[in-house]
Amino acid sequence: MNPGSTFCGVCGNRLAEPHSQYQQAAGIQIDAVSRGQGRGYEWEVQHQPSFALAILRLQAEQSIQAEAGAMVSMSANIELQSQMKGGLFGALKRAAGGESAFISTFTARGGPGEVTLAPGAPGDIAGIELSGQQFFVQSSSYLAGDASLTVDTKWGGAKTFFSGEGLFVLLVQGEGLLLVSSFGAIHRKRLQPGERYVVDTGHLVAWESSTQYTLRKAASGFFRSMMSGEGIVAEFNGPGELLIQTRNLAALAGLLKPFFPSQGNGGSGFNINLGG
Repeated sequence: MNPGSTFCGVCGNRLAEPHSQYQQAAGIQIDAVSRGQGRGYEWEVQHQPSFALAILRLQAEQSIQAEAGAMVSMSANIELQSQMKGGLFGALKRAAGGESAFISTFTARGGPGEVTLAPGAPGDIAGIELSGQQFFVQSSSYLAGDASLTVDTKWGGAKTFFSGEGLFVLLVQGEGLLLVSSFGAIHRKRLQPGERYVVDTGHLVAWESSTQYTLRKAASGFFRSMMSGEGIVAEFNGPGELLIQTRNLAALAGLLKPFFPSQGNGGSGFNINLGG
């Protein structure tokens, strides 16, 4: 058994006294050393914070679930299965939330095995230890989790539909490991009771479900909001803790757009003179 383990590696039961590396106060419990042990597996995160890679070492016949397409590498004895979690309706909700309609389940067959996972964009990975809490996770930030966790897609509000900044969010609950990813680094913000705080929706990673929030325009009035360059923002009301990513993938895409050829160019691409 590794120091700092939360679950017994043999029976899978939660240990009576968690290691001090997890915060005992209310909030998001992120492993301070980016490694730990769950039900039948060990995990760690390497190459932080810019190009983080999650490494999961599964015991025989143990499984982990991940977002489709997150696998980087795996042992030859790892069995990969993709399925529509929650049936057809659940798959449709996941697809509407910007996720893949399928999830991947990795199981070690005939002995222990290793799986490595990474998000599509450069950034960090955080391991959150759930103990029966509920968290909202931006759909693009969910990477993987304990097979026992319940992941459901929730309506994010009518304003997000018209802004195109995320129609749904994920509600994750249960006990065990949750891996979330960020574009850029992860900034933690703890709100005091009654404290109000505004975050651009494109920078949200995860937050406690007990934290109240509303969606609104960044500035009053349509013209002012458009001129500010900001779209829909989330205004949170403490207490609670937020995980914020320091970069916005949509903003980067907008920044790079002028450097790519438009479809009206007839597929000619860039006109680059290579000499000769």
